[in-house]
Amino acid sequence: MRLQTNHFFNKLILLILLFSASTKAQIQKVEPPFWYAGMKNPELQIMFYGKNIAQYEASVSNNIVIKNVEKTENPNYLFITIDTQNLKASEMVFSFKSKNKVAFTQKYSLKERRSNSAERKSYDASDVMYLIMPDRFANGNPKNDSDASLAEKGNRALPGGRHGGDIEGIIKNLDYIASLGATTIWSTPLCEDNDKEYSYHTYGQSDVYKIDSRYGTNEDYLRLSAEMHKKDLKLVMDYVTNHWGITHWMIKDLPTKSWINQFENYTQTHHRREVITDIHASKLDQEVCVDGWFVPSMPDLNLRNPLVAKYLTQNAIWWIEYADLDGFRVDTYNYSDANAMANWAKAITTEYPNFNIVGEIWMHNQANLAYWQKDSKIGAIENYNSNLPSVMDFTLQDQIGSAFNEDNATWDNGMIKFYNNFTLDYLYPNPNNILVFAENHDTNRINDVYKYDFTKYKLVMTLLATVRGIPQVYYGSEIGMGGDKSKGDAGIRQDFPGGWNSDKNNAFTKEGRTAEQAQYFDFTAKLFNWRKTNEAVHFGKMTHYIPENNIYVYFRYTDAKTVMVVFNNNSTEQTIKTNRFKENCKNFKSGKDALTGKTFDISSEIKLEPKSALVLELE
Repeated sequence: MRLQTNHFFNKLILLILLFSASTKAQIQKVEPPFWYAGMKNPELQIMFYGKNIAQYEASVSNNIVIKNVEKTENPNYLFITIDTQNLKASEMVFSFKSKNKVAFTQKYSLKERRSNSAERKSYDASDVMYLIMPDRFANGNPKNDSDASLAEKGNRALPGGRHGGDIEGIIKNLDYIASLGATTIWSTPLCEDNDKEYSYHTYGQSDVYKIDSRYGTNEDYLRLSAEMHKKDLKLVMDYVTNHWGITHWMIKDLPTKSWINQFENYTQTHHRREVITDIHASKLDQEVCVDGWFVPSMPDLNLRNPLVAKYLTQNAIWWIEYADLDGFRVDTYNYSDANAMANWAKAITTEYPNFNIVGEIWMHNQANLAYWQKDSKIGAIENYNSNLPSVMDFTLQDQIGSAFNEDNATWDNGMIKFYNNFTLDYLYPNPNNILVFAENHDTNRINDVYKYDFTKYKLVMTLLATVRGIPQVYYGSEIGMGGDKSKGDAGIRQDFPGGWNSDKNNAFTKEGRTAEQAQYFDFTAKLFNWRKTNEAVHFGKMTHYIPENNIYVYFRYTDAKTVMVVFNNNSTEQTIKTNRFKENCKNFKSGKDALTGKTFDISSEIKLEPKSALVLELE
């Protein structure tokens, strides 16, 4: 009898273990992994993934209402939408039945939101954004340079390989970034990218709920956010709506064929995004533009599919809430369906009314850029509103890349390029809320463009610091870093000196900088730390004067402060008469240069050094 009892219990334990194992195997992924109580949109779409999970009937505890259960042609997915209206932070249990018997269960949590989460303040024109490529910035934890579960291993000797920079490296150098006068950090993507090579840029993501383990963990990202907020720094996530990486786990087992845009044969976008607003464009050209793949390794997401749109919207909101983010920069913004993107941006800014999102609209005229900013009158012609708060000012970047080399002004060369650029600001609904920059991780390095001429670097940075908009600086330029894009992307994405223990030169510290690096850094830090203190260059009005003799003068002003900015783009000393600027000089007699502290008499004329700029606080 005892032997039979032992046999019975052994079989029972075995059955329990088998049942437990099958339960764990049944649900392999749940996304979002958890959610938050008290969101303005109470509808939550939860994706359950597991072998043949669609054959089960789902229910949920606590009398929670299931509003919709959606199955696709792939039986491994189940999309369940519940109503979280009036639900408090709590834990619920989903039950999955077969033949009226519970086969397995899955716990799911609604968490408490941070205090005043919905009203979080985002970045704006009072900020300076510092762009980092984390793999190339600083290696704070050499132990995570490689991961056995990920294809590409650390190899700093390979220009296009993974070099080991990580989240810990950013955290360790936050004081350096703050000392520069930057207030906001935009890091290129940090979510997992399991491509076999060139995965360091991380734009081909393989899991959008997980930080790449070669950068750290999700908890490390939370720690970065918390440490930044302690230092009054803001964190901007680089978000990608247009595509994932070919190794994304969902691409390997598509929920539905229409999850991505597919053609009979591989079709790449032609990048001619003018067709989106072109009233004469063929439907074929528009389709290839939006639905074509960016590159073969980046499948194009179909945001017209409601499941995809909801997935990406919730993923973006989850990261804001989870990591306490302060803003987004969105990659390849207008490569996706325009209406779907408008809905995506609207959903986010409805949950977070002050949240800023800047879209990469890489186009070269103001009408095409302005079309994509929220409340654009150009978009309104077609009854379109993008709901996108900010765009990147690529037209200004175009002019910055050449104007300071043009010593002899002509009708359309020299400083007139900047004047002409700003004359079209009337096209923008909010010109103060556009991102101004000289370079980024995809463009030529500005120091290389100007052949490491420090005087021209100063002109570039002074312009960015004093015109309308939100200035963005690319890591390393502030110490004179350059790089040749003709040698490939790795040429403009070099390692920051001092970010690795073996580096002989540590430019993160005052003592470690070379004389040349110190010259660049000291100027940049002085300029942008001054900018933090002057509201006139944040949100003040701008009046500019037609450049004469390659000299450009403009004013930024509020009722309380006036700043006069003067650029001499000549290679020789010049003198300007100030009576022409009486409209803005008013009764001011002098101006104090924000960078040198020198006082200039502005009552009649000002002498200007060759290739120089003055930033005068009028007194």
